[in-house]
Amino acid sequence: MIRLEKLSLSLGSCHLRDLDLELERGTLNILLGRSGCGKTTLLEALCGLRKIDSGRIWCDDEEITSLTPAQRRLGYVPQDLALFQALSPRANLAFALDIAGWSRPAITARVQELSALLKLEALIERKSLVGFSGGERQRLALGRALALRPRLLLLDEPFAALDPELRQELGSMLRQLARQEQVTILMVTHSRAEAETLGDSHWRLENGSLKTGLV
Repeated sequence: MIRLEKLSLSLGSCHLRDLDLELERGTLNILLGRSGCGKTTLLEALCGLRKIDSGRIWCDDEEITSLTPAQRRLGYVPQDLALFQALSPRANLAFALDIAGWSRPAITARVQELSALLKLEALIERKSLVGFSGGERQRLALGRALALRPRLLLLDEPFAALDPELRQELGSMLRQLARQEQVTILMVTHSRAEAETLGDSHWRLENGSLKTGLV
């Protein structure tokens, strides 16, 4: 379970005030809001990339408010995907595992598992990301964020540059990932239509406050 208690943060013209949020494990949750309302700022605060002014952040029964990003065991896919263009698909998936000190057999097994889960088997042995489509890059970014089995996966406008058919395909994949990996997903979008077709719960960020539901 992910829980925010009275989280407040001011950054420039963005002011988030006394945000309360509770997300169940293994669920896909949608955060809806207009551009510039603070959705990305909230994700960065959850990751530990932005220092909050007040409040508390809990993951399961552990308070993570003061932990570093690496200590929080969260996965984050920003809008630009943050893939390593100079590395192969396999190296992108293995990067966090290498840094964490996993053994070579464990890394190989996890990369194979992620490749199958995200339907990347035909692409994993390529030497670079040249020629990867938008959907393939999105799946690779998801795999990299999932590599260390995070408790919470944060997605910032993951389908913004994709066509409707591919959005639907990847949306179904996200629901499967939430249940199969038992990871809680919080996905940001500004599209009400997208929010309506996805999500076990829906939240709106308006005027610095969180509200439940789509309307």
